[in-house]
Amino acid sequence: MNFRFTIRLQLLVLSLFLFTIPWLGYRYVWELEQYLRIGQEQTMIGTARAVATALHERPALFDSQSAYLKDVRPGTDLYAPPITSPIQLDGKFSDWQSVQGLSQVYGEQQVVSWFGQVTNFPPVTLSFRHMVGRYDKYLYAMFDVEDDAVIWRLTNALAVDQSDHLLISVIDDKEELERFVIAPYGEGWVNAFKLDDTANGYRATDNELRIQGRWQLTDKGYGIELRFPLAMTTGALAFALVDVDNPETRIKQYAVGTANPNNADGMGTVVTPSPEIERILSGLKYADSRVWVVDNHKRVLARAGSIHSASGFKVRNQQEGGYDWVRWLENTILFPLYYHILTRPPADFVDELQGAYALAGQDISSALGGAPDSLWRLSPDSKAVILSAAYPIYIGENVMGAVVVEQTTNGIRTLRNRALEQLFHVILAVMLLGTLSLFLFANRISSRIRKLRDDTEAVIDDNGKIIGSLPDVRRVDEIDDLHRSFSDVLSRLQQYNSYLENMASRLSHELRTPIAVVRSSLDTIGQVQDPSQQSVLIERAQSGITRLSTILNSMSEATRLEHAIAQEEPEYFDAAAVVSGCVDGYAHIFTERHFQLKISLEEAKLRGSADLFAQMFDKIIANAVEFSHVSDTITVHLWRDNKQMKLSVTNPGPPLPKDMNDQLLQSMVSVRPDEERHKTSTHPHLGLGLFIANMIASYHKGRIQLANLPDNTGVCVVVQLPLQG
Repeated sequence: MNFRFTIRLQLLVLSLFLFTIPWLGYRYVWELEQYLRIGQEQTMIGTARAVATALHERPALFDSQSAYLKDVRPGTDLYAPPITSPIQLDGKFSDWQSVQGLSQVYGEQQVVSWFGQVTNFPPVTLSFRHMVGRYDKYLYAMFDVEDDAVIWRLTNALAVDQSDHLLISVIDDKEELERFVIAPYGEGWVNAFKLDDTANGYRATDNELRIQGRWQLTDKGYGIELRFPLAMTTGALAFALVDVDNPETRIKQYAVGTANPNNADGMGTVVTPSPEIERILSGLKYADSRVWVVDNHKRVLARAGSIHSASGFKVRNQQEGGYDWVRWLENTILFPLYYHILTRPPADFVDELQGAYALAGQDISSALGGAPDSLWRLSPDSKAVILSAAYPIYIGENVMGAVVVEQTTNGIRTLRNRALEQLFHVILAVMLLGTLSLFLFANRISSRIRKLRDDTEAVIDDNGKIIGSLPDVRRVDEIDDLHRSFSDVLSRLQQYNSYLENMASRLSHELRTPIAVVRSSLDTIGQVQDPSQQSVLIERAQSGITRLSTILNSMSEATRLEHAIAQEEPEYFDAAAVVSGCVDGYAHIFTERHFQLKISLEEAKLRGSADLFAQMFDKIIANAVEFSHVSDTITVHLWRDNKQMKLSVTNPGPPLPKDMNDQLLQSMVSVRPDEERHKTSTHPHLGLGLFIANMIASYHKGRIQLANLPDNTGVCVVVQLPLQG
């Protein structure tokens, strides 16, 4: 079975390329999304700048000690995150789960002091995990301690430094160092004592009821939970656990803590989220963004909002409006198809900064350096794209912190999807209608072509003979032009067939007479005894044979000339010189005629063969001489017409028959009467002269035209050839 790539199939395949339009539309919407993202980025930087403007030049919002630190010392400078509910002081640490990621481990590397005359430092057997938090106006602290030997304070002992104990140091609002100690008699509820102002002194002066907590034994040691008012400190804070391992000597060995509680200059700081900043940001929690305020050490001072609800834009629900069948079609077929390409904004994603209390990122680093910046990042599960923008907060000339605004691109992605959905709707409808239209158009074209084929086959019989003509059509399109071309071809084929049929009859007519002469002479010669009569008959038979030879030679001349033309190498020559030389020769050959030559150009440069051109000119002149009379004037004119050379030969004589102009350029066509054609037995006229001349003109990329003179007193033959150069 042979596969046919029909026009209908070709148009169908072509229509498939139109489906590149959805891809182009998708690329356009994608580019539009990029511009929307740039706009979102600029908007968020503007939002961060607006929030930062509300915080500029307000030093009271920032802790006076921690805010001016040149560097944050991990484990020494503490961060107290907000706690959602008050801590139950039970020593079990279950209430710290939400913020346990901020806990620090203290051990041998965090020994802040050694006691006594120690030459060989004993191994450090105490370590603990510690963190602080804020709820309302209180600061909470926890200590999960690992200790191989828990030494309690002796009953009724006045000394507070002969057992395991906790030291607390703060800088009060008078910028004075205050020290407190917790040394329990056993596990349970504990209170603190205030120590005297003597450096390194351990004399308890008063009970400190503001510090409350619980000391609870554990499998590895003990746990401590306590709280005290934030008002007790301006931000400077230090904790240290002192280890006593020998219950007999009760000698202090070392202290492990956040800082040395006896050295005010080396104390650490505690940063708590600012209630005032949180109050300023409270209105932003309803916005479609999450806002952070960090200090110059990237610690979070306040936050508002959530990026899980930060869609960015509100769009119309897909289910709203429209007809039920349209929604069914969209939800059942179209949207599942579209979302093989599109991605829906995630309903949920992992937010690694949900409970963060310190931020990092190039945008924040740039903002703390004084330059606003933005940062794109993926969520850890790669479901959401998050944009953050940071803007510096100035106190005087110093950058004291930064405002960070975060938002997902879910809103833009939703808008993109809605745009692509509508675009795909329109394009799909256009593609379907376009494909259907092209298919119907191809079917119509195929039907018309099949009809043309059937009509063409109907006018040709089984023997290849043209028996009719194609019906006329109106000029509408190219198929109609093809129909007319077929009609013209069939008409010319019919004329050619008629020509071949006529040529056969003409050839048989031309050959019949000399054959009859030869046959009658040969038949009679045997019946005649007179030698003189036999000689006449033999001469007549030879004359007939000579005429037959002349006819055959004339018939083959055109064929020989056609082969000669095919092998002729073209070259440049001057047609004006050839015409001038030939006319001079004709004046000596045809003495009974007068020749008038007019050349209107200096040079007629042609590409072809000068000999063939002269042969063509000879045929035209010979035809003019034969159809003119003695003493007639034959006019030859050569001139230039734009890029064409025209050569005309005009002779007086009988005009051409009507509608015979083109036929005379064919072979075996002549307008001479039969008696005139046969008046000479040696040079019969077969009508090949103009046929040969036209063949040579075609070789030179030209053509010959025949026309009667306006007064019908003669004929003009015009040869039109292209000039070179």
